[in-house]
Amino acid sequence: MTDTTSPPATGRGHSNETGKERQGGKKPRSPEDRGRTTISDSVVEKISAMATREVPGIHSLGAGMARRIGAVRDRVPAGKPGLTRGVSVEVGERQAAVDLDVVVEYGVSISDVAGEVRANVIAAVERMTGLEVVEVNIAVDDVHLPDEEDETSEESEGRVA
Repeated sequence: MTDTTSPPATGRGHSNETGKERQGGKKPRSPEDRGRTTISDSVVEKISAMATREVPGIHSLGAGMARRIGAVRDRVPAGKPGLTRGVSVEVGERQAAVDLDVVVEYGVSISDVAGEVRANVIAAVERMTGLEVVEVNIAVDDVHLPDEEDETSEESEGRVA
């Protein structure tokens, strides 16, 4: 049987006086008050890039020249894929702003795709980071036509096997 006169397992006494002695007369602090969390720009860039790519109608991220240079860099054995190409962010203590350069598929409603991208990016960044997304600016740099080849497929089909 449990002894009901012993102090609780948390180590706090039953009387206010004991609690004040241990706490210095102050209210207990929440875990959020006991440290600081900072979120890097690159974290928000990756989340934004993934959320953008999830939207149907997005062909790729990045403006023309950046896409071409990135496609070459992606093929270098030691190179890392440019996941965040076409994404730039500003991250403050409580807010973030996202700028995206995208290429959309031919035939989709650009305004509908932009709205879906905006909603998806805001939801993902706010859910994962707790930051308020104040704006998502989208620049549609190109339309990918069905008969156009990607920069990556041109090189992979090379002349010599």
